[in-house]
Amino acid sequence: MNKRVMELNKVEVWDGNMANSQALRQADVDVVAAYPITPSTATVENYAMFHANGYIDGEVMMTESEHAAMSACVGAGAAGGRVATATSSQGLALMIEVLYQASGMRIPVVLCLVNRALAAPLNVNGDHSDLYLTRDSGWISIDAFSPQEAYDMTLMSFKISEHPDVRLPVISNQDGFMTSHTAQNVTPLKDDVACKFVGDYLQVNALLNFDKPVTHGVQTEQDWHFEHKAKQHAALMGSKKVILDIFKEFKELTGREYKLVESYGNEDADVAIVCIGSTFETAMLAIDQLKEEGINARVIAPRVFRPFPLEELADALQNVKALACMDRSAPGGTVGALFNEISGALINTKARPLVSNLIYGLGGRDMTVATLKDIFRTLDKEAKDGKLSGKIQRFIGVRGPELSFYETQGI
Repeated sequence: MNKRVMELNKVEVWDGNMANSQALRQADVDVVAAYPITPSTATVENYAMFHANGYIDGEVMMTESEHAAMSACVGAGAAGGRVATATSSQGLALMIEVLYQASGMRIPVVLCLVNRALAAPLNVNGDHSDLYLTRDSGWISIDAFSPQEAYDMTLMSFKISEHPDVRLPVISNQDGFMTSHTAQNVTPLKDDVACKFVGDYLQVNALLNFDKPVTHGVQTEQDWHFEHKAKQHAALMGSKKVILDIFKEFKELTGREYKLVESYGNEDADVAIVCIGSTFETAMLAIDQLKEEGINARVIAPRVFRPFPLEELADALQNVKALACMDRSAPGGTVGALFNEISGALINTKARPLVSNLIYGLGGRDMTVATLKDIFRTLDKEAKDGKLSGKIQRFIGVRGPELSFYETQGI
């Protein structure tokens, strides 16, 4: 056994919010600015408790809104500090303007986004509406499927965000309530080991460095705006290498391995689903149980949502004959984001699976092992028949006779 694995702390029982809080504490953050919102409240609440009890030296700023919270993070980051915050749903929607400011100014910020449905109707439970809202904001976006992974991803987010070749903000996602409020065993690093792993903050173009005066957020218009956005995009796409390097370093330290694209099941499986978040672990159980029926299935999940791992996902799906892209967000008059992006990843490859779009779990509705087994059975039939059993898009688990066409026909 690698001796460094013995540096791990004892096993703790944490939910996803506590996992976030502990990662923020160990990262020695200078400023946490926040306006709490369910289900991410406990992330900053726990951190404020650590601050009140003298466990951290950084500042806690309780602002008047989520927009102000992200604005404070941008200001503190531009000044040369390590910064973080947390939010969900409507809070993310209010601060979205400032997300573009942070990424455009190349300011490292870590945002713990506890995924929750967007209103209306008002709903405090988990789906991926807010995760999808960040797609084009220029932030790196990574996803945790459990409290252990929430701790790991949040801790690694600082190292990714602050890397000299990246210098972009990072979102650490987890499912609201299913992960954020579910207590599981978590094996954290010891404080000194975690602090050493994250490392000291490297200031770049800090406003408070008066020896090298700089400005942030200037106006460019058509003369330089295109070039700035192209460089930002290049850094975002190039961050995949940095992410992989940090994943590798983290594996050497802890024994826990992460990839740009996670998968479970046989690589030669004819049927597969692609999903995000805690559904991945539920699908693992369904796959194990379906082996008794002779159904060879696979579940694939992008660990990194931005930059989107097009090539890696395409490679993972080359042997699949029937595929369901599962979107946990209201499609808004089109196909879901995963369906759209997976289809784009496959378009120039030899793979031509039957691809359907399943909308599920909106507002926190459960996705059970039994339902996933039915989905895999349907995919298995489609693979054998060589055609879809229904329309391209179907809603899974919606109720009411006036909505029954979603179950049987879709669009």
